[in-house]
Amino acid sequence: MIVRKIALNGFRNYEWETAEFDPGTNVIYGQNAQGKTNLLESVYMLSTGRSFRTRFDKELVGFGYSSSEILAEVSSHEREQTIRLLLQPGQTKKIQVNGVRKTAGELAEVVNTVLFSPDDLNLIKEGAAQRRRLMDQAISQIRPRYAEILAEFNRLYEHKTRILKDWREKPSLLDTLDEFSDGMCRASAQLIRYRASFAARLDEAAAPIHREFSGEGEELSLRYTTVSTVTDPCASAKEIYYEICEHQEKHRQAELDSGQCLTGAHKDDLDISINGRAARSYASQGQTRTAALSVKLAEREIFLAETGEYPILLLDDVLSELDMRRQEFVLNRIGGGQTLITCCEDEGISRRTGGKVLFVENGRIRG
Repeated sequence: MIVRKIALNGFRNYEWETAEFDPGTNVIYGQNAQGKTNLLESVYMLSTGRSFRTRFDKELVGFGYSSSEILAEVSSHEREQTIRLLLQPGQTKKIQVNGVRKTAGELAEVVNTVLFSPDDLNLIKEGAAQRRRLMDQAISQIRPRYAEILAEFNRLYEHKTRILKDWREKPSLLDTLDEFSDGMCRASAQLIRYRASFAARLDEAAAPIHREFSGEGEELSLRYTTVSTVTDPCASAKEIYYEICEHQEKHRQAELDSGQCLTGAHKDDLDISINGRAARSYASQGQTRTAALSVKLAEREIFLAETGEYPILLLDDVLSELDMRRQEFVLNRIGGGQTLITCCEDEGISRRTGGKVLFVENGRIRG
């Protein structure tokens, strides 16, 4: 999968700008706040229809513009294709592939991306939300149906949360509480099956990468966890649903007392261990970064196995956070597909990768 050319009109700080990319490595450099991450963000949106930095499309529209447009020429699945995204505040975004209307979920059938940002270096030490986000972003591209279920789960979660917070002032809200709880249990059962399957694949792919990365000295393992009543997260959705309902019944009063949703897929996590010890508690900074890199590179391998093509790898200013040994490991592993790397200074990265160099300044791209 390759993005050959992209044009941005009113997107973030780009008034009207185009960029052409090499099929291999592309080094995008410039000072902070010039538009480097905005460029990566636009490429990421070609695969998901949404930003990795904000939930609101209105924030993607440049100051003084009434709309924002992304137009790209891509090569995937042995076809040359054109993707167009039109963002207009207050309106549903318009997505077209070769002139045909598409949904955001359908973009994953054309382009896949794997994003690695500085926040991902904290993947191991941060809270569970960071690791759920990793699973959600990846699975939504591999299985577009997952994104629909996740959106429905989030909608139910928000409604139920409002009920739990406000029922004392308006007791009639409790009339619909069980309906939203049941909906969350049903959606959770499906999300759990998807996540458990993906986590198993991620564990299998990350372990050998981490072993090589650490010089054969460390063993990385990942284990998916969910609500305690679920005995087998890979069981049928029906079985999981009944087990989640059991958890819901046990915690209904606690939810009313606390005003919080205590049952559902929003409690899921990935337990990550190094040599059998919990990485979140015991791993050093170097170990956590090596583990995070291994997990992200494993995600790329899963996409390759799933689609037969490497996804577009987006490295957003992460190399500057790594020592030379880890930089070299990453750069040596990214061959075979297209990679976009942002950094403040080229620092010889283009020479080490043989890649194309693009310079970004004030929303203008040269190179």
